[in-house]
Amino acid sequence: MADSPTTDAFTTDGPALDAPAPAPGAPRMVAPITGRRATDGPGPDSPAATRNQAVEIVIPVYNEEDDLEASVRRLRTYLDRSFPYAAVVTIADNASTDRTWEIASELARTVPGVGAVHLDQKGRGRALRTAWLASDADVVAYMDVDLSTDLDAFLPLVAPLLSGHSHVAIGSRLARGAYVVRSPKREVISRGYNFILRAALGNRFSDAQCGFKAIRRDTAGLLLPLVADQEWFFDTELLIQAERQGLRIHEVPVDWVDDPDSRVHIVRTARDDLLGVWRMAHQRTTADEGPASEAVPEPGRRPPEALHPGELRRYASVGLVSTMAYLVLYLLLLHSLGSYGANALALALCTVGNTVAHARFTFAPRSPVGLRHVIAVGLGGFAIGVGFTTLALGLAGVLGTTSPTEEVVAIVVGTAVAALVRFVLLQAWSFRSHARAAAGAEAADVVAAAA
Repeated sequence: MADSPTTDAFTTDGPALDAPAPAPGAPRMVAPITGRRATDGPGPDSPAATRNQAVEIVIPVYNEEDDLEASVRRLRTYLDRSFPYAAVVTIADNASTDRTWEIASELARTVPGVGAVHLDQKGRGRALRTAWLASDADVVAYMDVDLSTDLDAFLPLVAPLLSGHSHVAIGSRLARGAYVVRSPKREVISRGYNFILRAALGNRFSDAQCGFKAIRRDTAGLLLPLVADQEWFFDTELLIQAERQGLRIHEVPVDWVDDPDSRVHIVRTARDDLLGVWRMAHQRTTADEGPASEAVPEPGRRPPEALHPGELRRYASVGLVSTMAYLVLYLLLLHSLGSYGANALALALCTVGNTVAHARFTFAPRSPVGLRHVIAVGLGGFAIGVGFTTLALGLAGVLGTTSPTEEVVAIVVGTAVAALVRFVLLQAWSFRSHARAAAGAEAADVVAAAA
């Protein structure tokens, strides 16, 4: 960072470059008033004066004019009084349209140990990438601006990184010992999302999306070029890439209280996250299977009907993404349509994308199908799904279950049974049999997947 309060221009591809004014579209930065780089160590009066490691905490914000100042001052007070390492706070404003940048700039000018950077494009991942790549700290971290996570967990979060024990550290609301206060809907969505991650991608960490993470700066330099997402899936993709590179991820159980005024758009974020899971699962499947073979069967012999090694994994990936989308839609429609109406509409919407995705992604490598057949299979899949889930809801009602959480559990059970039935039909008959009967007749009619 600069040696005095000033404005610097820098890019995400390298360190800060001194310039009299920001280039058009480039991030704008206000350095901490102390004029001390993160790695220079604390001042002589700081409790961390004997330490030579340093941490930079990035707070990504978008239209947070109401809470920003109070949260930053609270965090800065904690660091000055209770944190035994040199640390700076950087506010990363990604294209706010209210007074957020004005407040962030003022805090950077007047509060020691606080800096600010402004980006002209939205995206939490983009803001973190920009700030982390420009950092001089040994460890870079981030927190949500609402400080929902108790700050007493911050030292246990970064200590294993500063000591060299681990490469990445995450706060977990799902680990043993965590204390969490949030609505049943958010609890179901969070647990469902992390379950889908484990089933589709085989990860070992427990909580992908808690806004309380840290990473060694040298590790960030290795992983960030591998991360494609610039928004909310950034966290998940970073952790998946860390595991795929064989890096150690340290988890800390946290005390966490939900912020009812969250700026997160649940439906859009869930959709983007599910698409991200699908992309990561497809990358892994492609890497596992290697180049597709073009073997031609001998004349007079039928192609083997055994299950392709990748079909089950692809089926599970599509099904898990579809199920998560279905649960989100169900919870959003529940209040206005009731359990049965919400179930039918959510299932109908997801079955369309689910069926086409299976045609394009799961079975397509050996069985191209036509649009009319996709529609027929989709209708059959919807009938199977709505039958089993309606039965599950009915049984739940007979047993006296009334809460949304219990209804979701019943639906998941019904969906799992329906998925097994659909897989048998799709794999053994629908797509492959049709391809043998009319191979290539309507291959151009397959429509794009809509998840």
